[in-house]
This record gives sequence, structure tokens and C-alpha cells, in this order.
Amino acid sequence: MTDSPGTDQRRRRLTAWRSATRVLSRIAAEHRISDRMADLAAYAGSVHDWVDMYGDGIVGELERRTARTLGREAAVFFPTGTMAQQVALRCWAGRTGNSTVALHPRSHPETDERGAFSAVSGLRTVHPTTQSRWPTADEVRALEEPFGALMLELPLREAGFVLPTWDELADVVDAARERDAVVHFDGARIWECTSHLGRSVQEIAALADSVYVSFYKSLGGISGAALVGPQSLIDEARAWRHRYGGDLFHQYPAVLSALLGLERELPRLPEYVAHAKVVAAALAKGFEAAGVPWFRVHPGMPHIHRFQVWLPYAPAVLTEAAVRLAEETGTTLFHRWFSAPGGPPDIAVTEVTVAAEGLEWTGEDVMAAVTAFTSRLPASS
Repeated sequence: MTDSPGTDQRRRRLTAWRSATRVLSRIAAEHRISDRMADLAAYAGSVHDWVDMYGDGIVGELERRTARTLGREAAVFFPTGTMAQQVALRCWAGRTGNSTVALHPRSHPETDERGAFSAVSGLRTVHPTTQSRWPTADEVRALEEPFGALMLELPLREAGFVLPTWDELADVVDAARERDAVVHFDGARIWECTSHLGRSVQEIAALADSVYVSFYKSLGGISGAALVGPQSLIDEARAWRHRYGGDLFHQYPAVLSALLGLERELPRLPEYVAHAKVVAAALAKGFEAAGVPWFRVHPGMPHIHRFQVWLPYAPAVLTEAAVRLAEETGTTLFHRWFSAPGGPPDIAVTEVTVAAEGLEWTGEDVMAAVTAFTSRLPASS
């Protein structure tokens, strides 16, 4: 059996990106299993050197550490964020008597979970806004029907990893309270929101009734998530985790990597956020200097260490240029490009992440990489 063209292209992309020696960040698929396992094994003895069984031992340690870090009463570990958030909103629906969840139409449960809220948990959704931005307090107040919970994604990824100001966030939360609704944060990336909001992660988490966090999106873990909140909610969520099939026999590899992320990556996130602003500004200067007919770096001043870049080419053309740059120069400036949601076919978007590897790049390095990247694009007509 021969591989499909799509498989061949994926293998080529990964080979190029894995071989690159200069990157802004590495995606998960670029890491070697042997390296990851060796790192976890070396770290294990300093944390908890016995395997867990159905959530005891090291899993409990991660739950306690997460609750402390976020300043909340209790936490429960989940294998996936999809499960954690379904359980959270299901529990709140039972407590409020209202199974309607208000959330942005481009938030993760609406775009990436195959309608799981309604298909699995009996929840329905309403949208305070359809704009590609955060909802306002007035929009939350103006929703025409009651809702039991307001779910807010921090940051809103599909809109460009955007955040409100601290006052705007507090106002939206207050508006939900005025509607007798609870507030749940999709805080998968809450860890890196502190710089933009100007508050500690404990202060941010304190605004909500419950918060979901991810251990792999920013902290470099293998997988896994946690739900934090009041003890009574966490006890109920633990029961539902079992019902949903989330009580795995062993979870120590993922849990070890999460503890490692809290130890190593969490303190460095503000540094990544600060340098993302340098990279974003240099990208804009580079595209302007290269005479690209139109481009957008969004937000121009990134809110976290991730942001979007938009260019007027087909996704396949831009991805090919990115792969060739890595193959021919050992530099990965961008990864895959995708069609812009709702946009014309000749506009593509990609996500840029600045992590530890990217701290070595100066603004001049970024501009030079832009020049090399755009030289591999077809001439504009």
C-alpha cells in the first residue's frame, strides 16, 4: 500500500520542521518520544516516583498544586479539556436549573468539538455577539433569553488570541451576575494572560465560578486539563469524570509533564509574551520592506505570546514557502497556513507562537527571515 499525497506532504513538512535549527517555537509533533520520556524519567524522582492508580498519588499532587497556583479551593484532573468543560457546564446546569450556555460562536466548544455540548451533555448555546471580538457587558445584558452560565474563553483564539482589558473583563462578569448566571472561564491559556490584564493568575481566576486550564497548550505537557472551583463543584465533577470515562488506570506520564510545565514553563511565560511583541513588530516591518501587497499581523501588539499573520496568497502556496525555507536554510518562521475563516480564497492565516527557542531571535533576525520567506513566494500579478 502506498501513502496518499497528503501523507507524503505531511511527512515532508514534519521532516523539514524537525530538522530546522532556528525556530520561534516547536510544535508538539517535532519532539522525539525518547527525549520526552528521558526528561520525564529524570524529573520523576523529585516529584513522586510511584505510578498512580485511578487518580491517586501523583494525580492528587497535581490537583493540589493547580488549586494553589490558581488560588482556588480545589481542582480535579481530566484527560481532556473537552471533557472538563462539558462536566463543568453540566454541573452548573444542574445547579442553576438552566441548561443554556452563553458563549462566543467562535469559542472552542462551538468550532472544534463536533457539537458535544448538545450531543453528549444536553446543553444548548446562545451567542452574545457574532463579531470577531470579545462580547461586551451590554451585549451580555441584552441577550433576549435567560442563560444559566456565561462561558468566556481567555484568550479568544479564533479571533487572534485576543483579550479584553481588566475592566472590560470585570464588567462582562458583572453583567452575567446581573442575569443570575454563573461564569465559567475556558482558561486553557489563562497562564499567559497576566501581562495583558495586569493581574496575577489568582486574581483572574477569582473572577469566575469555575475555570478550566490546559497543561499542554502553554505549559508543554503531554496532555491533560484541570477544572478548578469550589470543593462541592469539584466533588461533583469528579463523579461525572468517572461517568464520562475519564478515570484512567494510569495517568502519570501526562501528570508528570504537567508538573514539569508548572515548574519550568509557567515562570517564563511573561518573557515569551514580551518577546512576541518584538517578533510581531519585526514581522510587520519585514513584510512592508519586502513589498508584500497586503498583510496583517493581528493583534499588532500581541496580547499573549501567540498571534495571527494574514497574507494574500493561497494556503498551499504559503505552506510550501515555509517548508522550503526550513529545508533550504534550517529556519522555521511559519508552520502551516489555512484559509481565512469566512474570507476569500486568496487570503490565508497562520498562528505564530514565540517560546523559549524564539527568545534568541532579534528583530533583525525576524526581518531577515521574512525576506527569505517572501523570496520563495510567487511574484504578485
